[in-house]
Amino acid sequence: MCRKVFGLFIGRPGFHVVRPGRGKGLNQPLPPLCRSLHLSCQRQTTMPSWVIDRYGKNDVLRFTDNMMFPIIHFPNEVIIKVHAASLNPIDLSMRNGYGAAALRLKRDPLRIKTTGSEFPLTLGRDVSGVVMECGLDVSYFKPGDEVWAAIPPWKQGTLSEFVVASGNEVSRKPRCLSHIQAASLPYVGLTAWSAMNQIGGLNKDNCSSKRVLIFGASGGVGTFAIQLGKAWGAHVTAVCSEDASKLVKRLGADEVVDYKSGSMEEQLKTLPLFDFILDNIGGSTEKWAPDLLKKWSGATYVSLVTPFLVNVDRLGVADGMLQTGVTIGAKAVKHLCKGIHYRWAFFTPSGPYLDEIADLVDSGKIHPVIDQVFSFADVPKAFWKMEEGHARGKTVISLTNKK
Repeated sequence: MCRKVFGLFIGRPGFHVVRPGRGKGLNQPLPPLCRSLHLSCQRQTTMPSWVIDRYGKNDVLRFTDNMMFPIIHFPNEVIIKVHAASLNPIDLSMRNGYGAAALRLKRDPLRIKTTGSEFPLTLGRDVSGVVMECGLDVSYFKPGDEVWAAIPPWKQGTLSEFVVASGNEVSRKPRCLSHIQAASLPYVGLTAWSAMNQIGGLNKDNCSSKRVLIFGASGGVGTFAIQLGKAWGAHVTAVCSEDASKLVKRLGADEVVDYKSGSMEEQLKTLPLFDFILDNIGGSTEKWAPDLLKKWSGATYVSLVTPFLVNVDRLGVADGMLQTGVTIGAKAVKHLCKGIHYRWAFFTPSGPYLDEIADLVDSGKIHPVIDQVFSFADVPKAFWKMEEGHARGKTVISLTNKK
């Protein structure tokens, strides 16, 4: 057996053994012998990365050449050489400590490690790059494949030269996009897909007569949601500021409402009722916007602004989850009595959903929207750009030229 294992690894130094399945064997650790083997005679042990050692403002960002090289712990994982990454609002929130308690529980459910064990922590969720190594159960990918993915927040992020991901989180990059373009889409795409398809029930077969309203339409999720709704044949109304109206119209929005020109509520009440509302902004909008839905017709209001992580941070895991459950339960019942569905949606990592998004991209129905591209050396500047707000598209980091 040992001879066979060594033969498999040495047969192609630095690369992988293939078993059937895209990512089977989830949560099954590699045998101790396999974990102890070096996959190449000169395996890299450290890499350049942007990390934080504590939560706080932009000054906590630190560049290091000595971040530990990622290791394949499970047979369904792959290591990706990062060519481009991008920033999302969650990166700013995580830098500031938002959701730290819940994410710490996800990383360490038995609470074995001490507080702060997540540091040094690498931020960044989106990645477009090339597969370098694969676990034993990965056959859907091979070294050299160009891929994209959105890494879950409880894992080390993509502002590094390499990142490890589950094979189930990875998809082949759209052929028509560069790595910089591709890196702008996974996280926002999967968030919009979760809200519209998995929670809202919309798809290419039932949208032709649907009216969709999107609040926060000029942001990353909003610009993707517009295109997804139009790709499925829906009538899309976008709410944004006047200076973003040309962008959302170019992306396919049928109607645009400027929230700065008079009462947004009164403007929307003049329009026909909607079948689906995607709320990217939350706040007071939630008090009146559900009334814009068609009653007793299966219409759904989906909000991406939820108190779950805030509750866990403030109240602790048990009380925070209880408070969150009570809140969503009360809101769901309240709106159901009015004849509409009320739901929360969250980002969901998924390679298969990215496969479907890639098909839409390659068919010309989804286009990346990029505001600015920064070099790897300018990651702090990219965070400052994000904090300024009102970006028209994504902030992307290119790692192909680190200087």
